[in-house]
Amino acid sequence: MTSLATSGLLTALNSELGAVRAFVALLQQEQRLLTENQTEPLLALAEQKSLQTINLNQLAESRISMLEQLLPDLSNEAIDSWLAANSAKGYANWQEIRELAKQARQLNRVNGELIQMKMRHNQQTLVTLTQAVNKADLYGPDGQRSFTPGSGRSLGNV
Repeated sequence: MTSLATSGLLTALNSELGAVRAFVALLQQEQRLLTENQTEPLLALAEQKSLQTINLNQLAESRISMLEQLLPDLSNEAIDSWLAANSAKGYANWQEIRELAKQARQLNRVNGELIQMKMRHNQQTLVTLTQAVNKADLYGPDGQRSFTPGSGRSLGNV
């Protein structure tokens, strides 16, 4: 095993670790915005999230390509064993990448649930407003009164 390959893999792991950290921070920011009902910044954040996802996929593909040249088996156990034997720093980075990936999955799941809750709330609000408008519509589209006396309880009756 050449130290050049080990050095290249360590560089790749460092880059991927930085990107995963940034992605987790972005997901945490998204969660904060969702819980504080700050919806305006979410559109820009979604664009950043998309770009970071593309970057993460490219970094992972690069790492996998390097590992394929070093290892016949790309299981987590094989990667752990090889890194532990060949690069203590690479091993530490790899462990942190895996932990941050778990955290990112959890944050993304919770954020998705928060978005679904907000969508249901917005839908319920829209239905309520639509019903209120329909009930308060005293004039039809032709400008004539659509309210007919006796169609409801009079103000004097209890």
